Amino acid sequence: MLLTLEGLDGSGKTTAWETLQRHAAVPDDAVFTREPTESWYGEAVQRSIDDDEADSLAELFLYTADHADHLANTIEPALDAGRLVVSDRYSDSRYAYQGATLSDRLDDALGYVRDVHAPWTRPPDATIYLDVDAETAAERSGATNKFETADYLADVRENYERLIAAEPERFVRIDATRPERAVRAAIEEAVDELLSGA
Repeated sequence: MLLTLEGLDGSGKTTAWETLQRHAAVPDDAVFTREPTESWYGEAVQRSIDDDEADSLAELFLYTADHADHLANTIEPALDAGRLVVSDRYSDSRYAYQGATLSDRLDDALGYVRDVHAPWTRPPDATIYLDVDAETAAERSGATNKFETADYLADVRENYERLIAAEPERFVRIDATRPERAVRAAIEEAVDELLSGA
């Protein structure tokens, strides 16, 4: 099973990822990974994130290269071996974030990003979506880069809502505005249900 964790910056994805590494129901051989990766492709993505002048279309293709490498060298081998894979961010982040970034250049930017990704991805089996409003996300994340402003995150959140509306059966929405302990408990409960049905 490929389980992905999605949501705005500041929604608690990394905390969820770390929580699941200690959760008793998760198999010991589960693979925990994330995007951007720590490969040189991921390093190029990080350089682009840190550059306010980076071209948004070029940035999309950096993300796509990192994703393709991640899929080929980490995710698919683990899934082929029958292991659970948990990824902190995956293709939905691309669709939501780069779809928002490119919206001033393309009529259907989200659709374009999905089309670019299509040959180089594998849909997740389930996605936990940590839902927070854009203002809360920007405040929590500290707005440290161009992808963390409230206005931008509001557009990203709209894209996530479009993705959820298109595949409601894949997404498990968790209200991440609640206290951390309650969010962690909801994540663990959701994962228990997903794994028991796998």
